[in-house]
Amino acid sequence: MPAKRIASRLTYNEHTYLSLTISKIMAETHINGNSISSLKIPKIKFTKLFINGEFVDSVSGRTFETIDPRTEEKIADIAEGDGVDVDLAVKAARVAFDHGPWPRMSGSERGRIMMKFVDLVEENLEEIAALDAIDVGKVLSQGKTREVPFGISVLRYYAGAADKIHGKTLKLSSQLQGYTLYEPIGVVGHIIPWNFPVGMFFFKTGPALAAGCTMVVKPAEQSPLSALYCAHLAKLAGVPDGVINVITGYGPTAGAAISSHMDIDCVSFTGSTEVGRLIMQAAATSNLKSVSLELGGKSPLIIFDDVDVDSAVNLALMGGFANKGEYCVCSSRIFVQEGIYDEFVTKIARNSKGITVGDPFEPSTIQGPQADKAQYEKVLSYIEHGKRQGATLLSGGKPCGEKGYYIEPTIFTNVKDDMLIATDEIFGPVICVIKFKTIEEAIARANSSTYGLAAGIATKDLNIANIVSRSIRAGIVWINCYLAFDADAPYGGYKMSGFGREFGMDALYKYLQVKSVVTPIHNSPWL
Repeated sequence: MPAKRIASRLTYNEHTYLSLTISKIMAETHINGNSISSLKIPKIKFTKLFINGEFVDSVSGRTFETIDPRTEEKIADIAEGDGVDVDLAVKAARVAFDHGPWPRMSGSERGRIMMKFVDLVEENLEEIAALDAIDVGKVLSQGKTREVPFGISVLRYYAGAADKIHGKTLKLSSQLQGYTLYEPIGVVGHIIPWNFPVGMFFFKTGPALAAGCTMVVKPAEQSPLSALYCAHLAKLAGVPDGVINVITGYGPTAGAAISSHMDIDCVSFTGSTEVGRLIMQAAATSNLKSVSLELGGKSPLIIFDDVDVDSAVNLALMGGFANKGEYCVCSSRIFVQEGIYDEFVTKIARNSKGITVGDPFEPSTIQGPQADKAQYEKVLSYIEHGKRQGATLLSGGKPCGEKGYYIEPTIFTNVKDDMLIATDEIFGPVICVIKFKTIEEAIARANSSTYGLAAGIATKDLNIANIVSRSIRAGIVWINCYLAFDADAPYGGYKMSGFGREFGMDALYKYLQVKSVVTPIHNSPWL
């Protein structure tokens, strides 16, 4: 069925179409005429494990280096936690849950402390954004104007939700009365990724705190700095000792210990599908703890030929290259209808050259370095796969500069669905532009992936938008926008992109158990 222009149409213009443009990114690098990047590179204040309200060395005394991806040089030595340290953190969290005040507070009291936590994060926003900039190459201007503020909004949302956890009164079928209680699940293990360190810290801890849980957080070894800083702020806000514990270390040791620990009741993980499998296995073979997984993606953006091509190009660049492609929902497969394909290809090649790659502390930078050497080399290897398998390298494809993990924004055309660059999550600034003819073809090819995390649709036609959005197997679908996240909109995966949801009340409920309470009633005048 071709994309016909019929009466049912979506409102469409530059402003409603784009949730973010390259020019907007550049504009946000200055506030009141002053460079937003004037902040000096921060002093590293916290490098030890955070257990039971104190910063402590690892039991082994071992440390590991966290590396600045701009320079390939060491930032600091970080305490290397392992299973022994995880056990100490879990014991602190268990005591705080079983005997401490946090789950026994009213929801409004927990919310009040969480609001104070919000205030402290806002007061230290610049320093937190700078920590992620130096740790994993995140552009400082974008961290200050979007990522940290969005994390704050999520924490504030769950602070407000803490006193809105309600059970139900049940209408039972015999002489019984019943109701349900929502109770905190217990001790939670959060394993968070390196691509959005501070954001993920709040996406995970916010709903768990609101539910009344205690927790052990393991940040990625590439990005430990902001998690330790936020743990410090949580203590200043009045979060009781033992409620938040942070163990820095490696996945095969500290992460595996969390996944298999017999006294952790729930694990929430964001990361690769391969590691997600290991976490599920560990949970199953230990205490059958509940698991929430937000895993990889190979997200399609489907652009129909009734759109404004310039706007569609900007949308594709934003969706594909945001956060240097280190984004599980990046629109790395751009399906373009044949009527505008040639014009689209010409313009996206031209416009991609306007993406400034450079030091994330520089106000003109739009794309910083890849997070670490391993990711840098992985991305470059996929670019070589694309060329070797016969795709056309339209633009980019090379490292940038003599030092640091910088890669040019890279675009391939003439991509077949079975090529590695079209099937695998690359997690870097690499996108494929693919021609299609009909709606049916676009839906089938978009759904051919083993992943199902996100998708985008660009069209003026309401009927097309409705048909495609209901046909795509993905946890979130954006129509005429992309990366339009909100604290109230649940987000998660289908298929091998995992299960469980972040954001909204859905995220809160995964940290709660439902208990039914039933009692007999005698001689009641009604049932």
